Amino acid sequence: MPISFRFRLIPFIASLLLISLGIALAQWQTNRAQVKESLAAQMTERQQLPALALNEQTLPDQILPFRKLQLTGQLIREWPLYVDNRPLQGKAGLYVLMPFKLAGSSKYVLIARGWHPRNGRDRMQMPDVPVPAGQIVLQGMMRDKLDRVMQLGQAEIVKPGSLLQNVDVEALAKQTGWDFYPFVLEQTSVFEDGLLRDWPQPSLGADKHRGYAFQWYALALMAFLFFVVTGIRRGKN
Repeated sequence: MPISFRFRLIPFIASLLLISLGIALAQWQTNRAQVKESLAAQMTERQQLPALALNEQTLPDQILPFRKLQLTGQLIREWPLYVDNRPLQGKAGLYVLMPFKLAGSSKYVLIARGWHPRNGRDRMQMPDVPVPAGQIVLQGMMRDKLDRVMQLGQAEIVKPGSLLQNVDVEALAKQTGWDFYPFVLEQTSVFEDGLLRDWPQPSLGADKHRGYAFQWYALALMAFLFFVVTGIRRGKN
């Protein structure tokens, strides 16, 4: 049975547009994946650097996300804060935060001290976490902000002992009048306080973008195959 191919202009144009669109979007997603892989490599490199001592002489361009910092000063025990809806290993819990005043300075850093399970009997009962007294040395990883959850309703007024959905360092600075650095430090130093410090690593989503790129390449291939298959004719007519 003879086989021939019939060229049709409109299907050709439609297929060409789909193929071009699929390839362009696939390349865009691939580029995004490469950028995020580069950021992940940069993040890993910063985490391996020695801890940077933070003081008023530290240059701003040295204070980078995911860089380990070392602080000397005092935790402000009168200002505990709690960030809700932070599960860990399938258990409901919250983050315990506290301001930290740098020694010999007017600057403050908001410290994410660790994770604590919620009270199963009374969800509004906040944990009484021990606070090291006096001047201490504390290490942690710098984060420009904690991971956010969906905010339900208006943001809460920040006050000592507040249970928050998300934390805003700028709002805390306005509320207290203290001069905060514009970031949060996830504490890695181990104290006898009953808190867990298994901080989640951020997912940059490079694999997701590569998956999207594969889907767009598949669309381009299907458009090409559709044009070829529908143009094939069998027989004399």
